[in-house]
Amino acid sequence: MRRLLFYGILFVGGCTAVVLPFGLTVNFSGASGKPLPENELSQRLQVPAGFNISYYAVGIDNARMMRFTRTGDLLVSAPRAGKVFLLERDRNSDGKPDAIRVLLEGLNRPHGLAVSDKNLYVAETDTIFSVPFDDETGTTQGAIDRIIRGIPGGGGHWTRTIGIGPDSYLYLSVGSNCNVCIEEDARRAAISRYDLDGTNGRIYASGLRNAVGFTWHPRTHAMYATDNGRDLLGDDFPPCELDLIVDGGFYGWPYANGDKVPDPDFGEHNDKVAASLPPVYPFAAHTAPLGIAFYTGRAFPPRYQEAAFVALHGSWNRSSKSGYQVVALFFAEDGKITAEDFMIGFEKDEEVVGRPVDVASGPDGALYVSDDFTGSIYRITYGGPKVEGSAPAAPVAPVSKPGGDQMNPRLRIVAIDRGRDLWGANNCARCHEGEGGGKNFRRLEGLGRKYNMISLMTYLQAPQPPMPAFPLTDFERRDLSIFLLDRYP
Repeated sequence: MRRLLFYGILFVGGCTAVVLPFGLTVNFSGASGKPLPENELSQRLQVPAGFNISYYAVGIDNARMMRFTRTGDLLVSAPRAGKVFLLERDRNSDGKPDAIRVLLEGLNRPHGLAVSDKNLYVAETDTIFSVPFDDETGTTQGAIDRIIRGIPGGGGHWTRTIGIGPDSYLYLSVGSNCNVCIEEDARRAAISRYDLDGTNGRIYASGLRNAVGFTWHPRTHAMYATDNGRDLLGDDFPPCELDLIVDGGFYGWPYANGDKVPDPDFGEHNDKVAASLPPVYPFAAHTAPLGIAFYTGRAFPPRYQEAAFVALHGSWNRSSKSGYQVVALFFAEDGKITAEDFMIGFEKDEEVVGRPVDVASGPDGALYVSDDFTGSIYRITYGGPKVEGSAPAAPVAPVSKPGGDQMNPRLRIVAIDRGRDLWGANNCARCHEGEGGGKNFRRLEGLGRKYNMISLMTYLQAPQPPMPAFPLTDFERRDLSIFLLDRYP
C-alpha cells in the first residue's frame, strides 16, 4: 500500500525533538537567527590550522546560492526576498565587498544562478530567465527573457538550481514533489539539459530526489551532484549522496536508497533497484548536502587543489542534529573519495548558530560560504593575519512596509476569517494542534514575538523543510499570516 505523507509543519523557535506519527521526528533549528558578533566568530566556527574565517557580508536574508562573475563580483540569491544581490568586488583589499546592492527584485523565489558570456541566468521556482548582463559594471542591460516556462512547482522541494557545463549547455535540477512517491512529471527528481536559449530540453539524469548542488571537476569535467535522501526511515538511514552524474544515469529514487537498497515503500520494483547507480560517496543520513564547489585557487595548501567542498545544511528528521558544517572531499587517483571536516561549529549541543548552503571558490583564492539561517557570507583564507576592520558589510535597509496591526479593523476581521479558512483547507491543525491523534504535536506559541505580518508572509513564501511552500497568492499569505499572529500572539 502506498504511504501518504503530509508535510505541513511550521516551527519558529526551540530545538527540542518532537516525535510525530508515521515515524516523523522533527528536530528543527528554526527559521532564522542573528549573526554572531565578529569577535566571537572564530571562537565558535572552527577551520583547520592556518586558515582564518571572517564575515564577507551580513544582512542578506535567506542567502542561498552564489556565483562569481568574470570580474570578481559575487552574485547571491535570496529566495524569500525575491531578490538577487550583487556584492561588488573587493577593490581596496579590506576583505569586504565594496558595496552590496540589489541587482534584481520582484522575483518568484529565485535560487539558482549562472553566468555565460553577456547573460545572467536565474532559476525561479517555475521558470528560468536570462537577462543581458555587463560584468564590467555589474548591471543588467535589458529586459528579462523567460526562456523556460512551466517548470513543475509546489511540493516539498521548491528550489531550482542551474549551472552551465563545460559543454556550454544549461543544466537544471528540480527536486521531488514529495518525500517518496512515483512522480507524474519526469522533470521532477531529475537533472535536465537545455541549449542556452532554453530550447531542446531533455532529461539528463533521473532518480535524484533533491539534487540541490551540482558542479563539474575543473580538470576532468566529470559532473557531480549532491542528493538528499528520503525521510521517515530512522536517524541513520538512508544516506545522503554524492553522485557522479552521467548522461542517462538513474540514481535510484524512489525505488532504491544508497547502494541498491530496496525502499520499503517502492522497493518491489526489482528491475529499477538493479538499474540504479550507487553514490560515489555516502554522506550521513539527513545531513542535507547542498552546495558543492571544487577549489580552483592557489592560496590553499597543495592538498586542497581540486578538492571539493560541500555545505551540509543540517538535519531536521533526526532525534539528534547532524550536519551543519562544510566538509572537504579529496579524490584519489583510484577514484576513492575521503572526507574531512573543514568548517564546523554551526551546531553545538543541539544549539544552531548557522546553516551553510553554498560554497564558492573565489578569484582571490578564498573560499566563500553562504548561510541562510543568519543571512551571512563567510570568507575563509589561508595564512597571513586575519582581516580585521569595521563591521561586516550589509545591504541598504529595505523600505519598511505596514504590518497587519495597521490594517482597517473591519478588513482585519475579514482577513482573519479568510486565514482561518486557509488554515483548515491545508489541514494545518494536524501538525500544529494534534488533530488526528498524537500528543506530541507542538503549538505555534509566541509567533508575534518573532514575526510581524510582512516577515511571516516572507517566511511562508519560502519556508524551511519539512514545511512545503504552499501554492498561495500574496493575499492568501497575508490573510494566513494575520490569522496566525492573531491566534498565536
